[in-house]
Amino acid sequence: MAKTRRLGMLLVLIFLVLASKGEDDFSYCESMVRKWAKSSAGNRNKADKLTLKDFLFFLHVPRTGGRTYYSCFLKKLYANTDECPRSYDKLRFDPRETNCRLLATHDDYSVMSKLPKDKTSMITILRNPIDRVFSTYEFSVEVAARFLVHPNLTSATQMSKNMKSRSRGVSTLDIWPWKYLVPWMREDLFTRRDARKHTEVRSIKGKQNPYDMHEFVMPLHTFVDDPMAHEIIHNGATFQLAGLTNNSFLTEAPKIRRCIRRHPNLDHYVLEVAKGRLDHMLYIGLTEDHKESATIFANMVGSQVLSQSAALSSLGEEVTSNKTGTNSFQDPEDGGENQDQRSTGDNTLGEDAPSSDAETTDENMTVENLMEAYETCTSTLRKSQYKRRTISLRKIAPAYFSKEARLQVPQTVIQKMLLLNSLDVDLYKHAQQLFMEQAKHLMQIGQPKSEPQNKYRLFEMETQEARYNLSMTWKVLSLISTTLLFVFVGVFVTTKRRNSKIKV
Repeated sequence: MAKTRRLGMLLVLIFLVLASKGEDDFSYCESMVRKWAKSSAGNRNKADKLTLKDFLFFLHVPRTGGRTYYSCFLKKLYANTDECPRSYDKLRFDPRETNCRLLATHDDYSVMSKLPKDKTSMITILRNPIDRVFSTYEFSVEVAARFLVHPNLTSATQMSKNMKSRSRGVSTLDIWPWKYLVPWMREDLFTRRDARKHTEVRSIKGKQNPYDMHEFVMPLHTFVDDPMAHEIIHNGATFQLAGLTNNSFLTEAPKIRRCIRRHPNLDHYVLEVAKGRLDHMLYIGLTEDHKESATIFANMVGSQVLSQSAALSSLGEEVTSNKTGTNSFQDPEDGGENQDQRSTGDNTLGEDAPSSDAETTDENMTVENLMEAYETCTSTLRKSQYKRRTISLRKIAPAYFSKEARLQVPQTVIQKMLLLNSLDVDLYKHAQQLFMEQAKHLMQIGQPKSEPQNKYRLFEMETQEARYNLSMTWKVLSLISTTLLFVFVGVFVTTKRRNSKIKV
């Protein structure tokens, strides 16, 4: 008896010590996250946010259609010599020592520590979080499938290393987050292909869900649950805007991420910081409202870039005239060298890598010309992307992804994706409100009318959440009803037995 009592006291003591440590850890984490959030709030003036500054930073959230904006808008607005030398993995230059005016990158908001903050305008595009997770999964599979032309994983890995060593450009395998996701998916595809050689694969009959063909590709539900997805994909837009990805320049970012993972009730600090940064942006686009987004971009950003470029061109001509006595002097060797140094392109694998097409800006371009060029460019880009995607996915046939096929994914998987991306869902709703404000602003200043479908989109997301909440409510009510039924039956049986004994 005494031993049992001592053991019980020891267990209680251990529990109290662990609880104390847990409280200390939470206090430490809360203090760190609150301090970061306070320092990240900033005091920038919202009043001048709609005025384009000297430097434009395009924070490219993966799988939002950012490459289209880069190739079909920014490359037509800015000359190659205006674009900063960049890497979509880590910034390897100090823009304060160069003449560049544009930076487009997957780097998170922490890259602002490298930029002249008071002279920088920022733009981004956001996407419905569920669609972005779908697209991330599909693109990871698509790029990884291109390696299946090789007989084995070793050969595929060696090829990519050789291409990287020969190339001076930026490859998809250099870019965050694909430098993590593609090799992971590539290894998985080779493992499944090797397994098919030694086992009999079931025959595929009728309409099948391509997101759950485990013989050919990692199922979507497995992808969503994997630690890799938790680390990089879920709530990715929120963490990218907060500057807290696993690619962050912020020294304390890994500690803050660990704290939030251990104490999810601290994640609201990250969300508020991300929302605050959206509030101060020059422009916010929405993937789902791509036509309205393009119209707003052309009139809100494009028009200012064109005016700024014209002013700089005029100033440059005056300086050149004063120095040389002519109006059109240019050193061809110097121009070619600078262009080569300042631009890098993707000459290997990916649709998400920047385009290497040499673009020249038209000094007489108008907003109308810009929109016409954008529509032509996007049409060409879509055709090339569709062709490449089709060729890649043939290697894992019959698992072919499409918007129609997404409808076959069970609601339980969709609901889990909603839960795991709750921060991004809230952030997207906030972005929708800001997007509508942009449209109203354009109407007020007399620009072409834009009719965003945000009310429908907002309703659509709220309906998804409502369905999930309703489903959860019914599950809870069902559980309570079942429990009460068991209790009632138990009480009834016990009472009946007692009555039987009394009669006897």
